[in-house]
Amino acid sequence: MAETGASPLPPTPPAHSPLFRAEQFVWLTARVLEQRLFAYHFLNGAADAVETALDAYRNEDGGYGHALEPDLRGPVSQPLHTGHALHVLDAIERCGGQRVDRVCRYLTSISTADGALPAIHPSQRGYPAAPFIPIVDDPPSSLLATGPVVGLLHRNEVWHAWLFRATDFCWQAVESLEKSHPYEIEAAVAFLDSAPDRTRAEAAADRLGRLVREQRLAALEPDDLTTYPVPPGYAPGEHHFPHDYARTPHSLARAWFTDDEMSRSLDHLAGEQQEDGGWPINWRQWAPGTALEARPMVTIEALSTLRSYGRRIG
Repeated sequence: MAETGASPLPPTPPAHSPLFRAEQFVWLTARVLEQRLFAYHFLNGAADAVETALDAYRNEDGGYGHALEPDLRGPVSQPLHTGHALHVLDAIERCGGQRVDRVCRYLTSISTADGALPAIHPSQRGYPAAPFIPIVDDPPSSLLATGPVVGLLHRNEVWHAWLFRATDFCWQAVESLEKSHPYEIEAAVAFLDSAPDRTRAEAAADRLGRLVREQRLAALEPDDLTTYPVPPGYAPGEHHFPHDYARTPHSLARAWFTDDEMSRSLDHLAGEQQEDGGWPINWRQWAPGTALEARPMVTIEALSTLRSYGRRIG
């Protein structure tokens, strides 16, 4: 029998369950990478198949490109693509070894003067990119790009010279946050959840939790979203909910919300599944292909979050 990367007899979710409906959506619309990821997470698929699919996006410089992150098109390596690749490798427990050493060399080569990552490297110029992602010649350091990468590397006990200054940057950036926005807070949480200094991380997370509530950055009443502001530059209705910050019960951000608030958030997430079986994206859509590529990613993430909180999906 030909190797497909999945079990010859994968478990079949009950018809019309969230998982069954999502599976049909994934086979209908997803890229090969997300098909392989879905099979790995929910159908006993093989990690090797995911890794092979991810290799198609890898460049000779050790970074990743080719629209791995759908809002950046073209072949060139970018920090956001490379961060996404590390997220995939972490999900299949392959975030280590020579592959990650090459990634760290790439990260070193594009780092800013203070050792962190820019949100977008100017090599993107000339290729299509979302209009809300500015391309400048001398981009500043970005917690949005650096925090999740540093967090994933620490989570997987990767040690590389690049990490020292990048970690220092993340601490400084997180501990100086005042007026913020949801994506920046999510990046901070991704760093804090795996930062080696747990006492410092818990203190920083406690402060950020108060900031999130004071600035109303989490929609705590999904049935009454009109009372929650949408941050400047975000799409209309682009709200963020408790589950966006605390994607698993083990996240430091889980302590920011009561059990009732988290329950309402998860109810809202479950109810967001569309008739076609996929979950929607709520950020700005600027091209039809990018939205189609992003929805299977969001769908896998939604199912994973629901399952991590013990919600029945299949």
